[in-house]
Amino acid sequence: MGPLTDIKVIEMGQLIAGPFCGQYLADFGAEVVKIEPPHTGDAMRQWGRTDDQGNSLWWPVIGRNKKSVALDLHSSQGQEIVRKLAVGVDIVVENFRPGTLERWGLGWEVLSQINPRLIMVRITGFGQSGPYADRAGFASVCEAMGGLRYIVGYPDRPPVRLGISIGDTLAGLHGALGALMALHERHRTGLGQVVDCSIYESVLNIMESLIPEYDKGGYIRERSGGILPGIAPSNSYPTHDGHEIIIGANHDTVFRRLCEIMGAPEMADNPQYATHRARGEHQLELDEQIEKWTSCREAQWLVDSLSKVGVPAGLVFCAPEILADPHVKARQAVVRVPDDRFGEIAMQNVAPRLLRSPGKVQHTGPELGEHTEAILKNWGGFDDTTIFSLCERGIVHQYCKTSRG
Repeated sequence: MGPLTDIKVIEMGQLIAGPFCGQYLADFGAEVVKIEPPHTGDAMRQWGRTDDQGNSLWWPVIGRNKKSVALDLHSSQGQEIVRKLAVGVDIVVENFRPGTLERWGLGWEVLSQINPRLIMVRITGFGQSGPYADRAGFASVCEAMGGLRYIVGYPDRPPVRLGISIGDTLAGLHGALGALMALHERHRTGLGQVVDCSIYESVLNIMESLIPEYDKGGYIRERSGGILPGIAPSNSYPTHDGHEIIIGANHDTVFRRLCEIMGAPEMADNPQYATHRARGEHQLELDEQIEKWTSCREAQWLVDSLSKVGVPAGLVFCAPEILADPHVKARQAVVRVPDDRFGEIAMQNVAPRLLRSPGKVQHTGPELGEHTEAILKNWGGFDDTTIFSLCERGIVHQYCKTSRG
């Protein structure tokens, strides 16, 4: 049983940032109730690649371990249901634009009066205050304004994006971390609070020394492709059998071990390479020498030999290599989870690992409205007649397993 099994969460997020925060809390045992629009549900049920039946291959992951309640938040009755459910919850996660919940009568001022212990995680592009607060804030824009896009790519080409929505997931992680800190503070005070989490600040927060480098040195980091300028050797190198291997040997003692296995121990004492700074100044020619060496050798031999002498090295993996890797299998970093639509589906496991109270993938993303009746009864105290009436009026939607909705 995970460490958050006594925590109740309402997730009113959509797309990635809010739902990833909810996924993270659910992975560690929180009872996360996801509120979705009736009939359509979260857009993540349709986004991304699908199987040949049209089922999203992303939804099983980002919706995992959650319960689904299909509820019309635009209706006054739907809003009142949320206020009733919020009485006993610990955390509300939302990632609508600022002011949306207030228009629905579900803002912090209202819900905190109903439940003073409530913690509200509010994830937006630019935060709840400031001149950009009302702007739409997709991760792509926030990654650019947080400084990430400018440094990703090659110096002779325009900025590129990473192949994932990293800004959204960073914001989700920051939101979950903020919620846990607020929970800890609540143990002392008995009071909840707002966690104001912006995507652009979540990106900015991981930008290392980018700001002080400019502030005190006038240095602006530029795009540098596969290297970090001045950090050498640390790059991707081709192998004889068509793979790419990452070697990180920029520390003096590690570099000496690399030179020895390359059969060129004298390189470690060469003034051009003997120190960290010297290697950085001669980065290009050093990488050329290592590339000549790796390109004549098989990938697995390189990994095994370098690892044996303590030089960090690993092949560049895509999905098939990840699934086949023995370390991934031994650590169960990827698990196969039963699913009504797919039979079972492989996905990344819960991280990090808590040895005494670990998280777990209990189930994949639920069907739309699968838990509407149970949550309205157990959390809200609604009876069958009331729930039937709400269904009839289209305010809530219940998933019927026999007819698949």
